[in-house]
Amino acid sequence: MSSTLIINILRFVLLVITQVLIFNNLNFLGFINPFVYVIFFYWYPIKTNRAIFMLSAFLLGLAIDIFSDTLALNALASVTIAYARPSIMRFCFGVNYDFQSFSFKNTTKVQRVTFLALLVILHHLIFFSFEILSIAHILLILKKVLATGMVTLILCVLFSSLFSPKSE
Repeated sequence: MSSTLIINILRFVLLVITQVLIFNNLNFLGFINPFVYVIFFYWYPIKTNRAIFMLSAFLLGLAIDIFSDTLALNALASVTIAYARPSIMRFCFGVNYDFQSFSFKNTTKVQRVTFLALLVILHHLIFFSFEILSIAHILLILKKVLATGMVTLILCVLFSSLFSPKSE
């Protein structure tokens, strides 16, 4: 087994455990529960088999759903952002993404935070839209997306700076 595979399996398991045991039990202001497992899509290697990535995204979302009792909402949102990830990367990093030697080390902090923010916003928009499932409650959806998204983004940036390899 390669070290990349072992690291990704370890991240997968640790993110499921921390999401289920810690962050699902937090209730900031009564409705904010951060989804820190979204950072998995930021950390996942770029030039890997897309089918395995989509399957990993589905299994990650499904594992969170099973422990959170959220009726496959996390799986839906996870597969959506896994599918949209190349387009989001192309938007954030431009033509640099298309090169074989692309690495996050060659990007700016603003580009990386923008990429992570777009992943979080898309995830939360899908999740809360299907959770509430009513256009009449659009303000509630936007309130949850923005509030939970900001807390999730702050925690993901913090985790990224603590647990990612140092870049120059």
